[in-house]
Amino acid sequence: QVAVLQSGGGSVQAGGSLRLSCETTADPYCMAWFRQPPGMEREWVGTGEGDGRTQYADFVKGRFTVSRHSRKLYLQMSSLKPEDTGMYFCAARFAPCPNIRTMTSSAFAFWGQGTQVTVSS
Repeated sequence: QVAVLQSGGGSVQAGGSLRLSCETTADPYCMAWFRQPPGMEREWVGTGEGDGRTQYADFVKGRFTVSRHSRKLYLQMSSLKPEDTGMYFCAARFAPCPNIRTMTSSAFAFWGQGTQVTVSS
C-alpha cells in the first residue's frame, strides 16, 4: 500500500502565497495536485513526472508552480485569489501522466488526506 502524505496550506489574503508539500512512500511515475472548491467537483491543477516534466491547468498558469523531486511534489502558489479557496489533494499513479484532455481524478489510485487553502479578499 502506498501512502501519500500532505503538508502546508492555511489561510492567506488575496495576492499572497502558500506552498503545499506532498511525499509518497514509493516512487510513482506521475504525481498531481487536484483541488475541490466548496460545493464543486474536484479539478486538476497540475502534474509532475519523475523526469521533471510538469503540466498545468490553464487557470493556474503563471501563478502556480509544480516541482517534483523523487518522491516529493510541491505546489508553490502565488498571486492567490479568493476563487483558489478549496481543499487541495495530492495524488499519485504508477503510470505516465495522462494526456491533459483525459486528466481526471479517476486516473489516480493513491490520494493524500487533503489540505485546506483559504484565500480571503
